Amino acid sequence: MASSWNNPAIFLAAALAVATAAQVVTAGFTTDLYWQQQPAPGAVTPYKTSDWHDGSATFYGDPSGMGDDFGGACGYVSNDIVSLYSTKTAALSTPLFADGNGCGQCYELRCVKSPWCNPGSPSVVITGTNLCPPNWYLPNDDGGWCNPPRHHFDMAPPSFLKLAQRVAGIVPVQYRRVPCQRTGGVRFCLQGNHYWLLLYVMNVGGAGDVSSLSVKTSGGDGAWIQAAHNWGITYQVFAALDNSDGLTVKLTTYSTPQQTIIVSDAISPWWITGLCYQGSNNFY
Repeated sequence: MASSWNNPAIFLAAALAVATAAQVVTAGFTTDLYWQQQPAPGAVTPYKTSDWHDGSATFYGDPSGMGDDFGGACGYVSNDIVSLYSTKTAALSTPLFADGNGCGQCYELRCVKSPWCNPGSPSVVITGTNLCPPNWYLPNDDGGWCNPPRHHFDMAPPSFLKLAQRVAGIVPVQYRRVPCQRTGGVRFCLQGNHYWLLLYVMNVGGAGDVSSLSVKTSGGDGAWIQAAHNWGITYQVFAALDNSDGLTVKLTTYSTPQQTIIVSDAISPWWITGLCYQGSNNFY
């Protein structure tokens, strides 16, 4: 008996079935096909929540939880705090701040082992947007709350008050790293000029942090230009850049496992320093 694959009609029907299944996969429908379970090219693995760790928390700054005092050491200004992070921010002690690499990371905190914890020990998710500097004139168990090696969060008041009563002043907490949930793509705010461009990197999803940034013009096949980390969330590019071309930006996270994305529409043509631009993708 001849093989059924020698029958052109049967072979054509099978080929159409495979093509149709492939279209279903690309359309986003659930199938049992093996390749549906494989990661898409360039896909980013979701950042995983860490285990709980012990730390402590206080609060500082304007009672509103808004303003430049909640983002200075990282480079966020009041408009960034209001539009991106609201009152869910904290200044991080030196080990967590990590020379600015901790800027943008997200933590879930809950009050523990204190009579001032709010009933049920509710948790709050905050973004690290500032440094809580050491106070070497005070011991780390009596006023020097941000002295190394303490893991301490100096929170915006509205977030602290979700954990504990104001009278507490300082409370023990448990904390864990969590994925940063952001809306939209990575945001880039520009300062400097066409020969020294300073990029403020914000609204980073997933791990929330950045360790490496490169740019190239979007209109051609130019080489990547490696940026240098300036401070906090800022990266500087020493190169002559024609603003008639848009800029593509490549970002690599600081946290392990490191991941990389390319934001091809990061900065549109005829860009101007002093403005912010937002790409269409993120570490999701």
